[in-house]
Amino acid sequence: MAAAVLTGCGGTANAPAASPPVTSPSAVASSAGTGRTPEASKAPEDFVEPLPGELRTRMNGVSWRPGCPVGLDDLRLVHVSYVDFDGVLRPGRLVVHKAIADAALRVFQRLREQRFPIRGMNLIEAYGGSDDDSMAADNTSGFNCRNVPGTSHWSNHAYGRAIDVNTVENPYLPGGKVMPPAGRSYLDRRDVRPGMIVAGDATVRAFAAEGFAWGGSWRSGTDYQHFEKPA
Repeated sequence: MAAAVLTGCGGTANAPAASPPVTSPSAVASSAGTGRTPEASKAPEDFVEPLPGELRTRMNGVSWRPGCPVGLDDLRLVHVSYVDFDGVLRPGRLVVHKAIADAALRVFQRLREQRFPIRGMNLIEAYGGSDDDSMAADNTSGFNCRNVPGTSHWSNHAYGRAIDVNTVENPYLPGGKVMPPAGRSYLDRRDVRPGMIVAGDATVRAFAAEGFAWGGSWRSGTDYQHFEKPA
């Protein structure tokens, strides 16, 4: 596996229309922390499944292509509801490697229990596979077959082993840049506002409990939005 794992940001796309509110929050709450399939949990809003055929078709040539370091059979679609910035419960989806799918589900269930706000959780296909546009839209996402910006090394996102969370509130800082540019308003990490991730907070702890490392602790190329769990 390539050692480089940073994510690039930037772009100007608008976010897709917000997902409709989840209609049965009591069912979602009852399954929080279980990581079980819908058959076991009775909460269809929270489950992991192999990539449906329709999604495979959409991904081909957009977020995935022949030659990527993982095959489509190695990826999973995670369905998990989240609390948005208005406190509304909404359905979210992200694609990750099958080895970390259940762990990712549990993390986002914990974040929901803690009422940590997430701006949106849309598949990268909603942005034509553009990481820049997804980041500019403050989107939380996982798999995208791409290199670390400015290098020939695969990002851990290309392996489905990295997740970016609230990209505007938690910008990526490669070589003095701020990505996405709107993240400049959040450079003062002492001024903690909703959706921000800071050292030792509940979000970092939730990911760490499942074995994820946080890019916000990196001295070079600090990446506040980025969590990864390499093989």
